[in-house]
Amino acid sequence: MNKVEFSVAAHAAWAPNLVTNQEWTDWAKSPFVIEGNNEPGVSEMPSMLRRRAGFLGKMALEVAYQCLGGSENDLRDTPTIFCSRHGDVSRALEQLINVVKNEPLSPTNFGLTVHNATAGLFSIARKNQANHLALSAGQCTIEHGVIEACSLLADGAARVLLVSYDNCLPALFSPYEDCKEQPHAWAWLMVPAEKNAIQLSWKHAESAALATQDALPASLTILKFYLREDPLLERNIERRHWCWSRYV
Repeated sequence: MNKVEFSVAAHAAWAPNLVTNQEWTDWAKSPFVIEGNNEPGVSEMPSMLRRRAGFLGKMALEVAYQCLGGSENDLRDTPTIFCSRHGDVSRALEQLINVVKNEPLSPTNFGLTVHNATAGLFSIARKNQANHLALSAGQCTIEHGVIEACSLLADGAARVLLVSYDNCLPALFSPYEDCKEQPHAWAWLMVPAEKNAIQLSWKHAESAALATQDALPASLTILKFYLREDPLLERNIERRHWCWSRYV
């Protein structure tokens, strides 16, 4: 059995029509399908950079800024990990369609389709010279992001910002969906394990649970576990048994 442990010093979440802590607490108690396309303000970011981000990126940036609390110097050089299973697939698909039509590509849109584009915008805006990366690992994206963050903590980082964000997939991909993708973003400011810590352990699983198209995305399932303060969450995904637990 392998395991990592950590505590969450601060957290933030944002989705269309889910903004306040109370709204997220109510959602966690009785989850419903998140819908809408109203964008967050991302008021902390300079407007020239903010305009480059699309809907998905703005959700991620909003929770990242909320979690770090503006531009406090002691948090400016916090390592960051941006986790998105699909990234800005809508923008990427638009570019591919333009290629098929032999239409010119937008250099800006092309640059922002890469998986680490949002992480790059965030680091530029905050003049953050600390380590930052973007990660995608299928339905286990959050688990691998947490392992990476805990590795940075073990290597001496005082704190690590973990950002999770995803959006609905374009209709072209709907036949291949294995869950009900929904627009959302959340962030944890992770620190070494203290009281009320969270433990993530994993081992090989002989089989994986069958996915259903109406299931919550993994990132929202894990957020629900966190917000409800559930004692245990177990997931069998891609021949890995993941166990999330809390201890005092």
